[in-house]
Amino acid sequence: MKADVVVKNARIPQGDDTVLTNILVVDEKIAGFVTDLEGVEYDREIDAMGHLTIPGCFDSHTHFMDPGFEHRENFLTGTSSAAAGGLTTIMDMPCCSKPSVRSIPELESKLNRIKDKAVIDFAFWGGVTGEDIRAGKYDIVKEQADYGVCAFKVYMTPSVPTYERVTDPEMLEAFRLVAETGLVVGIHAENYAMCDYFVKKFKEEGRTDGPAWAEARLELAEKAAIQLGISFAEETGARLHIVHMSTGIGAKLVGEAKQKGLDVTSETCPHYLMLNYQEAMTEHRQFAKIAPPLRTKKDNEELWEGLRNGSVDFMGTDHAPYEIATEKEGIVDGVELDIWNSFPGIPGVETLVPIMVSEGYNKGRLSLSRLVEVLSTSAAKQYGLYPKKGAMHIGSDADFTIIDLDKEWTIDQKETYSMAKYNPLHGIKLKGKPFKTVVRGTVVYEDGKGIVGKPGYGQFVKRQSIQKLPRAINFTGVDFRS
Repeated sequence: MKADVVVKNARIPQGDDTVLTNILVVDEKIAGFVTDLEGVEYDREIDAMGHLTIPGCFDSHTHFMDPGFEHRENFLTGTSSAAAGGLTTIMDMPCCSKPSVRSIPELESKLNRIKDKAVIDFAFWGGVTGEDIRAGKYDIVKEQADYGVCAFKVYMTPSVPTYERVTDPEMLEAFRLVAETGLVVGIHAENYAMCDYFVKKFKEEGRTDGPAWAEARLELAEKAAIQLGISFAEETGARLHIVHMSTGIGAKLVGEAKQKGLDVTSETCPHYLMLNYQEAMTEHRQFAKIAPPLRTKKDNEELWEGLRNGSVDFMGTDHAPYEIATEKEGIVDGVELDIWNSFPGIPGVETLVPIMVSEGYNKGRLSLSRLVEVLSTSAAKQYGLYPKKGAMHIGSDADFTIIDLDKEWTIDQKETYSMAKYNPLHGIKLKGKPFKTVVRGTVVYEDGKGIVGKPGYGQFVKRQSIQKLPRAINFTGVDFRS
């Protein structure tokens, strides 16, 4: 047999066990698995050296800020950081670019500006805003869906000036439009009126401490928003996804909706598993400022439990970096940046996989099969990219995240490919690190060598088909009424 590439000595998942094999790659796709390479001809080899080799990891929630905000991040630095973090595919949000992505011309404008920069493969969210609903631009939803976007994003709270939030009735209209496409509608779930009221109240009281941000955007604001989203999904038949969910009560609400047979899913982010607002926002202040905010240690543990039992379906990062000197800290136009007027967002693509391996799998919080689901498989299914992505099947793209489970290291906010040299996870010691990142049979990152992939190698991936995650999950021993 003739192969283009052989990934040698790969320890691949078989449920919660592993087997050692060699993976054959032809035309950038998986062509077979063999234990003995005798009689196999090939042009190149990638030695996995017995390390765990899982389907290429997928981050379905990034803001790479390109085009328009390249002083924060661009598609080269963003995808390089993602590759160094073991990611083979990302899915970029529609809001943080100029113009924002809400139509075919805007999609193509963005694609033309970034396609020669990407180191790894990428897909797109589509967009719909309150402005679009008020203007009656209903056709843009179907047009974007037909073009190949994987889902639609709406904001219940303000995002950037070029991407308006939706009011409650506008969100209901958006749900109806997206439901007709069969795609997912993802919501930033915070009650705007509640957040706005308490932010103003705390500012008037003179609070400038870091934790004030989290206490103003209270847990109830996310709870109420998720409950409203679930009600709208039940009314319209839309597939609802809660992005960057920060609370344990959110996981319980999603679990209850699943038990009712509703098509409701959720994701959380590493910072919501690892950090609590009292400590992190006291130490890092606006460098730990995000929306929704960090929560409590109790929420950390409840979200880990949600990942175990399936009420949290998979992981994302909400990678949203900002420029330190003009948007996080310092004096801008004579005004000092503080916890209220600095921009909310942190980087994340370089630490997602290592944290889930170290704190999830290596510490026994997640089984191997569940690790693969939350990092690779489930998001690819959700967004119509499976089995091209997120799978280790014959015919799937030859995307692999090869992981050294024993590598001990410490997160260093200065040692990153992202332009954002800050990270509230700085200083955390981990065990487990990507060894090689392989995209369609080509190594794009290697530990010790860094990024070895070329800008422009990454390809735009359109939605392949509509896949739905199971509505009913066996929540053994979990009482969502408590």
